[in-house]
Amino acid sequence: MLVCSCNFITDKEIVDVINSLLDEDCWQLIVPAKVYHAMQKRGRCCGCFPNVVDIIIRTTEQYHARRDSTDAEIFDFMIRLKQFHEENRRADLERRQKSHRAA
Repeated sequence: MLVCSCNFITDKEIVDVINSLLDEDCWQLIVPAKVYHAMQKRGRCCGCFPNVVDIIIRTTEQYHARRDSTDAEIFDFMIRLKQFHEENRRADLERRQKSHRAA
């Protein structure tokens, strides 16, 4: 089915790109711009982006349902996620507050 009439992109092409991105890193955040960039295309009118988001969600859910994950892999991901949140929290605390601006 044709998803993007501006670039003539079908849903199968989008699914293939999403699966290849998930094969590289199955926990990465995939957004329509990333999918289009991987296909070396650009969103023109961007009217297809809501449909692309639906395809991303459906394909990602199917990918993870097919994938065998061990408890160790899931635990490792949770540790990485907590570390990421801690690093970002520290970065937020180190930033200047708006009330302390010089100008």
